[in-house]
Amino acid sequence: MSLKIYSYPNNYRVWKSQIAAQYNGVDIELPPFDFDKDLKTESFKAKNPLQKVPVLETASGCLFESGAIARYVARLRADTNLLGASAFQQGQVDQWIDFSTNELEPARAIWLYPIMGYLQYNEKATQEAKKELQKSLNVLNQHLLSNTFLVGNAVTLADIVVATALVDLWRMVFTSKFISPYSNVSRWFNTLVNQPEFSRVLGKVELAKEEAQPPKAPKADKKKEAAAAAPKKEAAPKEEKPAAAAASSEESAMPKKKVNPLDALPPSSMDLDTIKKLCFSQRPHLPDFLEQLWPQFDAAGYSWWTCDYKYNNDNKEYWKIGNLLGGFIQRSDACRKYALGSIQCAGPDDEDCAGPWDITGAWLFRGTDMLPDMLSENPDAEYYEWKKIDVATDAGKAKIKEYFFGETVNGKKVQDRRFFK
Repeated sequence: MSLKIYSYPNNYRVWKSQIAAQYNGVDIELPPFDFDKDLKTESFKAKNPLQKVPVLETASGCLFESGAIARYVARLRADTNLLGASAFQQGQVDQWIDFSTNELEPARAIWLYPIMGYLQYNEKATQEAKKELQKSLNVLNQHLLSNTFLVGNAVTLADIVVATALVDLWRMVFTSKFISPYSNVSRWFNTLVNQPEFSRVLGKVELAKEEAQPPKAPKADKKKEAAAAAPKKEAAPKEEKPAAAAASSEESAMPKKKVNPLDALPPSSMDLDTIKKLCFSQRPHLPDFLEQLWPQFDAAGYSWWTCDYKYNNDNKEYWKIGNLLGGFIQRSDACRKYALGSIQCAGPDDEDCAGPWDITGAWLFRGTDMLPDMLSENPDAEYYEWKKIDVATDAGKAKIKEYFFGETVNGKKVQDRRFFK
């Protein structure tokens, strides 16, 4: 059984486990998860009685709390020393993880959550949060004055946890003016997020050009204000959870869903769910799926694309490729409603040779003129060259068959193939 993490997309608490998995060569699946429905089911409650995400499912059972999940993934391979190379270093790793949990993340939440729409904006609380973050950044900056990484001479889980807590701050509110006093932090952070293990999970991370602001509150209704000012019967006070405490706990609020422009397209004569069921009505797939598809294919509503990894010559360690394939599938989850695809590696049979192995794929997308906007949420997509295929021609149909189901692709034997469905 492969590892599975249940969560909503782009959860920074999940990123730390995903990045640790990249360093350890561990494949983690992020299955589709309907936050509004699945969270309330008895089956999910059995995984986490708190009914919060993230949750890691393993062959031995389930783990909840993101810190425990990240440590579990880090322990799966001892030689990478993600938890430290000695007892003292292990203590240092724990120190910085606790620093992130107790110092960085509460202030992070108070500043960012009003912008994201999770908390009501409070000017005083936001200014206090900024001050707290400046204190934390100063601590990091002093430590990194004489250290390349937080612990030892290589990346550990300490770097992963602290850096992932800073990513959204970096992208949304950390301007060059705000971060300029902390040059050592900038050097360390940019070194990390440009490592392949980080970039495969996070994509490109750039400093905010300007500080994002929370939505403006609607103008007050004078009639409602007058009604509110009228005397009311006293009601028993309700206990409220402090904002900072709520922000620092594992999240149980789903981000608001974006409206996808693909939903506004004219209705299609072809139903994608039906097509997916047809394709996988047999294992591993229906042998003549494409032959059955072409007569009913809606060229006005859908398009076929191939993708080729731009850096195939770098694929010289076979054990890393499975992670690339699995990671791409996981990070494409946002376009699951609009796509069907396959991605595979092709090359030598000998896993111990120097390769290289080629990564390619074929994808069916809703829409005709461009790749769906949802694919942009997959940070790996930019590492591929995408070509639209004209399936009105025999050559186009043959290309899709080769890239989607072929035993060989571009003359090389397919060694591993993953389907997105």
